[in-house]
Amino acid sequence: MDIKELTIQSALEGFQKKKFTVVDVVRACLANIQKYNDDYHALLTVVDEKTLLCQAEKIDKTDYSLPLSGIPIVLKDLFTTTGLRTTAGSKVLEHYTPVYDATVVARLKAAGAIIIGKANQDAWGHGSSGENTDYIPAKNPYDPSRVPGGSSSGSAVAVALGMCLASTGTDTGSSVRGPAAFCNLVGLKPTYGRVSRYGIIAMASSFDTIGHITKTVYDNALMCEITAGKDAYDATTGDQQVPTYSQGLDGTLRGKTIGLPKEYFELKGMDPRVRDATQAAIKKMEDLGARVIEVSLPHTTVAMACYYILVPSEVSSNLARFDGVRFGCGRETFGLEAKRRVMIGTYALSSGYYDAYYQTAAKIRTLIKKDFDDVFTKVDAIVAPSSPTLPFTIGERSSDPVAMYLSDIFMCPVNISGVPAVNVPCGFVGDLPVGLQIIGPQFGEQNIYQIASVYEKATEWYKRTTPV
Repeated sequence: MDIKELTIQSALEGFQKKKFTVVDVVRACLANIQKYNDDYHALLTVVDEKTLLCQAEKIDKTDYSLPLSGIPIVLKDLFTTTGLRTTAGSKVLEHYTPVYDATVVARLKAAGAIIIGKANQDAWGHGSSGENTDYIPAKNPYDPSRVPGGSSSGSAVAVALGMCLASTGTDTGSSVRGPAAFCNLVGLKPTYGRVSRYGIIAMASSFDTIGHITKTVYDNALMCEITAGKDAYDATTGDQQVPTYSQGLDGTLRGKTIGLPKEYFELKGMDPRVRDATQAAIKKMEDLGARVIEVSLPHTTVAMACYYILVPSEVSSNLARFDGVRFGCGRETFGLEAKRRVMIGTYALSSGYYDAYYQTAAKIRTLIKKDFDDVFTKVDAIVAPSSPTLPFTIGERSSDPVAMYLSDIFMCPVNISGVPAVNVPCGFVGDLPVGLQIIGPQFGEQNIYQIASVYEKATEWYKRTTPV
């Protein structure tokens, strides 16, 4: 059993066929945490070995009938966990221990999952690289001189290095898809309201979505069908029935129409090697039967400006509660990026500037959503690169916030419009992964999972594990 190659699907089959036990898998994950975490900084908190093995032994005495029986999972440190430290990647909450579980955590536990630890991240979710953590930044498992993407940085690194079989993340502008792309993994940003946000430390409440990072599309679909659905504690969750996503992955791309947004492919600054890998993936989809047409998302050029008015405005409101009275340290403990976003947001919401900035951005948000709605009357899905560049080196963009923000230019519009998107591996440039983004209409997760699964099975890029 190679834990880095083991998927949720193959682990569940292995348990049933008595090839190995949950104890074996948990021990293998703990061994990789011991081996890699000091160098790659994926996890901020690890549950003690005795507790984990006790849980594993208990599950091994059952019939493995639950959908995630014995599957070790890492949680992004924005997810509240009963009796387990939750820091949001910030020193403000360094010693905070919640008294309740987030809805997603409760649903994973009820499905039989074992929570093995909490993942490193950009503090409060503010970042695209993982470098804005108040602790030590995580490193890319394919090249430790480079970033793993953010803000769910540790969540992706933990899966890639076999510290767990899957992880949770949050995606407010790119934060599941970006790390998945940079670490050769599958990462879903669901429709806004598809998965409950209850118990998640909020970044920007009208943008935040809860996704998962896995090795394969099947694993991701399985986790989403377990965690998605209406939640009485989150009024933004939708009433739509949750499909059995993992059972709808077979089929063909014949009859599917794929849209290529011309604005994305006209972007100056896209790495030509990323462009080539994306075009090769699109050609493969055509070979598999898809019809590919050019489409237009005309407000792409103003999407980042819109995003970085609206999101900091919500950030400034959400961080106001962390005043040192109830949860931890005072505001002087905030890092540079948190302070920057609070200042931008407070300015945009202030008297005399609200109409010029916030209200204008809100109007543009409506236009961006309409762009996507119009395109989805013509196509089944939109395909584009997840990132315009390869994983960049640690420190390369830390002194240039604008360059850092622009790394999300293909992903932020998806959050603005509230539609779902999934990253799937689509190739390598040398040893560095390239990710492909498949975007669908609202509550179209089943469709984009199916397209991603057909492509994944035809290419199997996920089988190229880390060199360490």
